[in-house]
Amino acid sequence: MNFQEISDYIKYLLFQAGFTEAKAAYTHVIVGLVGLALLCFLIWAVSRFFIIRVVKRIVRKSKSKWDDTLYKFKVFRSISFIIIAITVAKASPILFRDFPNWREFAVAASQIYVVLSIMFAVNSLLNAILGILETVDSLKDKPLRSYKQVAKIVFYLVGFVFILAIIVGQSPVYILTGFGAVTAVFLLIFRDPILGFVASIQMSAIDLVRIGDWITVDKYGADGEVVEINLTTIKVQNWDMTITIVPSYAIVSESFKNWRGMQESDGRRIKRFINIKISSIKFCDADLYNRLMKVERVAPYLSVRDKEISEYNLINQVNKEVLVNGRHMTNIGIFRVYAEKYLEQNPNINKNMTFMVRQLQATEHGLPLEIYAFSSVKDFEGFEKVAADIFDHLFAAVPYFDLEIFQSPSGSDMTSLVQSIN
Repeated sequence: MNFQEISDYIKYLLFQAGFTEAKAAYTHVIVGLVGLALLCFLIWAVSRFFIIRVVKRIVRKSKSKWDDTLYKFKVFRSISFIIIAITVAKASPILFRDFPNWREFAVAASQIYVVLSIMFAVNSLLNAILGILETVDSLKDKPLRSYKQVAKIVFYLVGFVFILAIIVGQSPVYILTGFGAVTAVFLLIFRDPILGFVASIQMSAIDLVRIGDWITVDKYGADGEVVEINLTTIKVQNWDMTITIVPSYAIVSESFKNWRGMQESDGRRIKRFINIKISSIKFCDADLYNRLMKVERVAPYLSVRDKEISEYNLINQVNKEVLVNGRHMTNIGIFRVYAEKYLEQNPNINKNMTFMVRQLQATEHGLPLEIYAFSSVKDFEGFEKVAADIFDHLFAAVPYFDLEIFQSPSGSDMTSLVQSIN
């Protein structure tokens, strides 16, 4: 029996019991609503029993993970609510057939209920699909949440159109044609989602940013690991454990730094320099030469270099009384060789990548001696320790070569100078 036959039978019984037509109509509605409520409860109870007992057991026994995700996000339960909504929509016009005004409202409300239940089911399904795709290794670094949010917006807009069409009693096509007049308003309202969606496609297409990348966006104060990529924003957990939210479109339209290349390479670059006081640079005399011969890292170099220079000066009959004549070693040159040897013996420096000690253009702050090398330790804390150890040693070694590090005079220096003059 269908709803129509059941309704006719109830009214027949009411007339047989002596009810007037008006009383029969009201009683028919009340009885029908009670019966419909019981039917919906029965459907819910059966579906709940089926989901908890049968589906859950199947899911647990299954080796695949996708069905576990569907169960976790209550996709099966949302389907049961769709069945209940359709049942209500089918019964509503029959229950209120004797009350035209009520009938129109009940039909519209039941149809809206169907649309909402479908929207909630789609929402659960999209969440489940995202959960399934996030378990795929090749997709873990993709902006899947952005695509999910776009899909939700599309389905919500479609659902809104259907609900609006039900309320005004028009075809959804008629509603859609009216959207042309408010397109500019929608573009203004959904500006960030639209820009974010386009940015997500670009980021995915050219592989700009992945979850887990270390990025630096100076404009927004972001310097840390990407933990989440959404439709309109990228969540970055900075190294101080704070969270910075960066607009998705900013990654495409503005400058930022992605450290992924460094993380995937064999080393992280050290590029720092020491400013040497220019007035401390001098030729290497006999006293300095004898002292530096005791330094194991440069002793072999000094022996070979001294022999080479001596032979040159002898062949060219150079007057050695004046140091600028001929060829001579300098303390800055020897220190540069010392720094290179120190880097060569450092186990944390990747010898297969570029490493050198070079002079930069002299400035009012002295002569910059730059260390350019790659640390095999790439994590933030370990890298900083390696770099600090190198410069700790070099700063301490500078005085052994009769060199001085340039330092701008402080207040105490000026005070000491004045006191010494007085």
